[in-house]
This record gives sequence, C-alpha cells and structure tokens, in this order.
Amino acid sequence: MEADKLMKKQGYRFLGDHSALKICTWTKKAITNQGVCYKSQFYGIQSHLCAQITPTFNCTQQCIFCWRDHTLHNQISMDKLDDPKAILTNIPLAQKSLLSGVGGHTKVDKKLWKESDHPKHLAISLNGEPTLYPKLNELITEAHKLKYTTFVVTNGSQQETLKKITPPTQLYLSLDAPNEELFLTVNKPSKKDAWKDLLNSLKVLKNLKKKTRTAIRITCIKDINMIEPENYAKLIETASPHFVEVKAFMLLGGSRNRLMLSNMPRHHEVKAFAEEICQHSEYKIIDEHSKSRVCLLMKEDFQKRIMKFNQ
Repeated sequence: MEADKLMKKQGYRFLGDHSALKICTWTKKAITNQGVCYKSQFYGIQSHLCAQITPTFNCTQQCIFCWRDHTLHNQISMDKLDDPKAILTNIPLAQKSLLSGVGGHTKVDKKLWKESDHPKHLAISLNGEPTLYPKLNELITEAHKLKYTTFVVTNGSQQETLKKITPPTQLYLSLDAPNEELFLTVNKPSKKDAWKDLLNSLKVLKNLKKKTRTAIRITCIKDINMIEPENYAKLIETASPHFVEVKAFMLLGGSRNRLMLSNMPRHHEVKAFAEEICQHSEYKIIDEHSKSRVCLLMKEDFQKRIMKFNQ
C-alpha cells in the first residue's frame, strides 16, 4: 500500500503534501466527558482545542518505544515544501472533518464538540522530527499570529536548527537514555555522532530558557531505560529546563512490534523512578497525572505554569 493511503487508513488527514493532522485520544475523551490530557492539568492546555500535527514524516531516529509506524518515515517527499499559512488554514478544516462523527456519541458535550472545530493549541509532535521541516520557524511565527500556542517536541538531532528556532510556547527535548550505549539501543539514530548532538542540544535548550518555556521528557521503559537516575540528573542539569516530564511508555501502535506489555511501567513505578532522579538533582515532583502515568518535576513551581486562555 502506498504511504499516503496507509496514513489515511491510520487516521491521518493531510494538510499539504507532507504535513498532516491526527486526532489525539485525549481530544476525543475531553469532548465526551471522559477526562483530559495531563497537559491540561500541568499547563492549562484545553484538550478539546488541541490539534496534533506534523510538518514532516521524516525522522532521524527509530525509537523502540515510538507508537508511530517507522515504515512511514522518509516515505513522503519534501521536494515541494508545504506553505506554513496553508498548513494553518487546513488545520481547523481537518480537525472538524475528523471529529464530525464524535457529535453522535452518547456522552458528547455539544458545546465542547462545536468549539473543537477551532483549535487553539498545536502539538507539533505527531510524527517525524519537526526540525527537519525548513519552514518550521515560519510555521511557529504564523501560528502565534493566529493566537495558537505551540508545543514543539524534538529529539535533539538538529542542534544547529535548534539554535535558530523561533521560540514556541513550549519546547520539549526527548531524553530517553542515561548513557550513549543505551541511547543507541533505545533511540536507534541514523546519524553518526547522534549522542554528541543530543548533548549539544541539551546545552542549546539551556540557552533558550530565557526565550521560551523548556521541558525534557523521559519516556520510561520498564526493564530497559529506568536505570542510572544519577546520570539522568546530570543530563537534565546540563539543560536546566523549566519542566521535566517523567512518563511511562505506552504499548500502542507500532511499539507493539518492538516491546511488550511488561515494558509498560505502572504509575507508582514511574513516580518511584522520578523520585530517584530528584534525589540526585534540585528538581522535585510538583504534580502527577496517574491516568497518563506521568510526573512533573520542577526546581520551583511558578504562578504562570498553568496558562490561562480565553474561550
């Protein structure tokens, strides 16, 4: 099956030639009164108004915990670059189309469902590595003009691009191993010197701290990378982010071909590991979301952590 047809079958809706949107489970849950994403509790992001997008399916890693279909990576040409303004124009259209059927759900909140046609938050983390999209800065700038918040997640493989990034609302860097050997096993990078790139990107993140909210996300895989909390703490200190999310790996999508249910830690195990990291750093657990199996670490909480938005 051709890549674009396979993506549509998997629930993606194209926003251009190589950009796409897919509805997050938490968006549907919020609309049907079944709970909200941890980002709502931690940061104030309204789940029913969140659009999960990607500007590219290209990636520099094949992380074993990733729920994405790795066969889709680098299969969609970027010879003709999607225009950022066109991507943003198509987001509400795609969101409305994909959520149209939710209106008939027995538990639907009609008000939230109607509001969901006009998302306000962009999670630029759906698939691929967003820093590989040459017009990412323009996309962020245009999104902010339209009053979107932007949460960008990067694997840190493009340190030079990170140095020049237009500050999003919040910038995430994935950190999924405490040492190089395990990093190569867990993240499976395609680039040479990928560990060195990650270390340099941690330093870049620290420099960006004055320009935007910064975060490190650790995806915990039981019996694989929940080790050496002292080394995680050292790496975290290199970036000194505002936030650290210690989150469980979830056995979903493509990850089922690489890992097992036994690799998915329970919330109490994630919290225990987060506490170990705290013992070796200045960070402490500020909040937790048991349904998502995630803990939020900070050095000190601050008043504007939970952002306020007008409906």
